[in-house]
Amino acid sequence: MNILAEVYNHLPLTPPVFNQLLRTLPDEVVRSNEGPETWSPFDVVGHLIHAEMNTWRQRIDIIIEHGETMPFPQFDRFAQFEASKGKSMIELLDEFMALRPENVKWLKGLGLTEADLAKTGIHATFGTVTLGNLIATWPAHDLTHIYQVCRVLGKRFKDPMGPWIAFNRLVNPV
Repeated sequence: MNILAEVYNHLPLTPPVFNQLLRTLPDEVVRSNEGPETWSPFDVVGHLIHAEMNTWRQRIDIIIEHGETMPFPQFDRFAQFEASKGKSMIELLDEFMALRPENVKWLKGLGLTEADLAKTGIHATFGTVTLGNLIATWPAHDLTHIYQVCRVLGKRFKDPMGPWIAFNRLVNPV
């Protein structure tokens, strides 16, 4: 498995997936969630933007430039709530669609090798992590949130599905 090639192939796909899923949906749908303390699709896209601006590049740079001598700064997993205030879903999607290609271009421009993936840094919760761990987490993080958004959207159809809900693993997981 060439993790770098897979990451380079996957990362550009996420913004168009969210764009296709969410751009034309009404505000009531993109701001719906699964209940208290859960995120709406709007919140998820805001979170992904915050991560694009404040996590991936910074942590990669820290590992490359400082290794384990400088721990990662804390990531605010809830910063999107304030940062997204007053914005529309279209504005968030446009921002994400602009940020991700810049980050992918930057990442490819680092010219990382398989050997570089063994470099280490310090995460506040996990302790020592490798650059490979961090880079592999980026597309996995995307996929987690794609699933989350699909689940939120799918649950809007749960009651109207009637008996077919028995076969729908998105809204009725086994």
